[in-house]
Amino acid sequence: MCDETTANAYESYEKAGGSINRRDFTKLAAAGGLAMAFPQFADAQGVNQRAVSIKTPEGDMDALLAYPKGGAAPGVLMWPDIKGLRPAFESMAVRLASQGYAVVVVNPFYRDLEGLALPKGVSFPSAEAFSILRPMRAKLTPAAVAMDTQAVFDFMDQQPEVSTAKPRAVLGYCMSGTFTMQAAVMYPDKVAAVASFHGGGLATNEPDSPHLSVSKSKAVALHAIAEDDDKKSPEMKPLLVEAYGDAGLDATIKVYEGTSHGWCPPDSKVYNEAQAEAAWAELTDLLSGALKPA
Repeated sequence: MCDETTANAYESYEKAGGSINRRDFTKLAAAGGLAMAFPQFADAQGVNQRAVSIKTPEGDMDALLAYPKGGAAPGVLMWPDIKGLRPAFESMAVRLASQGYAVVVVNPFYRDLEGLALPKGVSFPSAEAFSILRPMRAKLTPAAVAMDTQAVFDFMDQQPEVSTAKPRAVLGYCMSGTFTMQAAVMYPDKVAAVASFHGGGLATNEPDSPHLSVSKSKAVALHAIAEDDDKKSPEMKPLLVEAYGDAGLDATIKVYEGTSHGWCPPDSKVYNEAQAEAAWAELTDLLSGALKPA
């Protein structure tokens, strides 16, 4: 499970003396704190952003839309990890928007709450945090994710900042890695690229494994795998390689050395800046080739 993987990764990282655990994460939770600690996440010039509300059959989904000034841009749906929508992901969306994309980063737990998933003072990972997150995560069934994806895409179609003439991409972290592959199957003529980062369950031996549907999509892919996830599920990478190869789709499926589950978001206790930047570079290469921003 995602919660067990995350907790184990953080514990192992701290025992190994990971430097990021010495940072003040409360301060880094603010966008300004992230910008000071990691300048690459500072709000970029030439980018607008606004809070938005997306209508779904099960309620209003709160989200952030970040987009470059000066015309419609290719749309990107960004799903956060199990901690939900928060300043770290908003900063990531703004950073990606500065590179020429209209990015919608959503609250996956809107059925239960608006804004931050965890109350102030609840540490992560912890038993208390997972007791809050786990029931909300359980509601994100494939049917629910499909409904939410459609709602976001319909919203994008109505926004002048999002190009309807260019294809789109879907990004997912941790629990939402599989959401990207589902979207590619739902919209084979619209989703041109997907990317997952320390995603779980992308390829298993179960009959409903996401990798078994890759042939129904047309999206090029990046699947950035944490080293400890690879050790825990060594079958995932070869199954993904085989699936994309059989489908004739270009895919970068890579294990990032020295990384723990959750290494990409800059507010993570196991954030690995060097490898997160390497994965970001892979992402921008993928998107520039598939979406061709202005």
